[in-house]
Amino acid sequence: MPFLALRHPVCVLVGVMVMMRGVRDNHERLHVGGAFMQHAQRTRSEDQGHQGKASKQRLHNRNVGRASTAGKRNVRTRERSRLARMRRPPLKVFPSTLWEYPSQHYDMKDADGFTVTVQGDKDYVGATPSWVIWQLLQRYTREGDVVLDPMCGSGTTIDVCTHLKRQAVGFDLSPTRDEIQQADARALPQPDASVDFAFVDPPYSTHVNYSSDPRCIGKLDASGDDGGEAYYQAMERVLHEMHRTLKNRRYAAVYVSDSWRKRKGEKGGGGGVFMPIGFELFARMRELFTMIDVVCVVRHNAKLERGDFARAALEGNFFMRGFNYLMIGKKVDDDRR
Repeated sequence: MPFLALRHPVCVLVGVMVMMRGVRDNHERLHVGGAFMQHAQRTRSEDQGHQGKASKQRLHNRNVGRASTAGKRNVRTRERSRLARMRRPPLKVFPSTLWEYPSQHYDMKDADGFTVTVQGDKDYVGATPSWVIWQLLQRYTREGDVVLDPMCGSGTTIDVCTHLKRQAVGFDLSPTRDEIQQADARALPQPDASVDFAFVDPPYSTHVNYSSDPRCIGKLDASGDDGGEAYYQAMERVLHEMHRTLKNRRYAAVYVSDSWRKRKGEKGGGGGVFMPIGFELFARMRELFTMIDVVCVVRHNAKLERGDFARAALEGNFFMRGFNYLMIGKKVDDDRR
């Protein structure tokens, strides 16, 4: 019966319509499925794109973070270096005859516990490095000892003595502070055998104008027409005063440098004149004192780092002064004890 029924025209028409509807449904399902697949694929692509952008952003952020961290690390390193330069290394007594310290001054605590970073006046031209005096006083003096400086300048010796609890006696032709007494180092108003240690950092010929006083030894040329005789005679008198005022079997020190000056006049006379001040004063000092030792003190002069000064020294075939002599002697005068 079903087969016979399908042969009826109406049944055939219905069957065709059912088949067409099934085809259309299948086509719609395929269309919808394809659209769904396309949408899913597009969504995956978009997700992958977003993931790629997010990954790139994370990578960028990571690189930026690393760069930022590296930059901060470099800043911190530079800051530590700057602070390290500001925080000078603690002083200790040097064991050899080669002394070097990275600064003109050293850090110390005052009576109230505050940190003091300068001894004397940092703007005073020709000031003695305070750590040199510190080294000497640690070796050759005790607390309460009297320390003489006949050319006291800006008072560096006074400040170091205060720190180490020594009694400072300072003189100068042109005093810069109340603690310094006005006097000529060649004629000190100080009793005989009254000090426990004597230190002097004299002028090295005429390179620095220390004073307008015409008696200033810094106005005497160690390479003048007299061969520097006036300068060396004046320094002999200073050494005699140091010896006179020093107690027997106590120590004295002279901090000095050789000097060099470009020669003036016609060419052919030589590039300049050398003044061996250290050797000359050592010879005169040993006439009065038993010499203990000579220390080489490295100079950290800013001029040594300037290109124009270094270039001039190379072109002119001369040397800039790179060290000072520190000559140490002992008064041994048992007959006059």
